[in-house]
Amino acid sequence: MESPELTNPIDLTIRLREEPDAGEYRFRLVADAGQVMDGSTLPDPEAALAALERYGQDIFFPLPGPPKLCTQQYGGPQVALVTGTFHGRKVNAKFQRTDGCEIARWKALAPLLGGTGGATANSWT
Repeated sequence: MESPELTNPIDLTIRLREEPDAGEYRFRLVADAGQVMDGSTLPDPEAALAALERYGQDIFFPLPGPPKLCTQQYGGPQVALVTGTFHGRKVNAKFQRTDGCEIARWKALAPLLGGTGGATANSWT
């Protein structure tokens, strides 16, 4: 029996550290055609998929434009690395909470980042 052909695959690995010297959390999100697949290990994979579908394209593959002005605020020491594929495109993204723009990126994809370390769903602008 042949496996079904993937139509719009997502396969991402998320590595998260709460503190520089802390242990690493590892999560995975596997999805296709808008459905979470076996192998996903996030606490809420459906919420992560919804956040990705809403913000992923703009966050992972931003269009060129004028420089952004970011508030100079510190959101915490958390760092997340996201690697894999998003709709067939390679992803290698780093998330931090070092200024207002980075905090907004983090909040937009909070469910993908495991919902830890201040990761709460919020809109990304």
